Amino acid sequence: MRPLFLEKTMPIVNILVTREGTSPGAVRTTSEQKAAVYKGIADLLFKVMGKPHDDTVVLFHEHEIEDIGQSGVPLDEFRIQRARKRSTEP
Repeated sequence: MRPLFLEKTMPIVNILVTREGTSPGAVRTTSEQKAAVYKGIADLLFKVMGKPHDDTVVLFHEHEIEDIGQSGVPLDEFRIQRARKRSTEP
């Protein structure tokens, strides 16, 4: 008999986002938005890989913007630099 943990392969998907909301003035992702992400990921894994919805686990992590860096600088500074660069590009 095979051990139970070998019977299924559970896809685990980590979603990492900033705690900023997805609409102006929002401070975090709503429960409804998270539910839509969970469903979309499960649907995608089923469609592309045949992974059953019941076996799909999605972990949603929200982080404060100051906890994230990009290109060697804090994320908010990176965004400012990128906006300046884009405004000077032809």
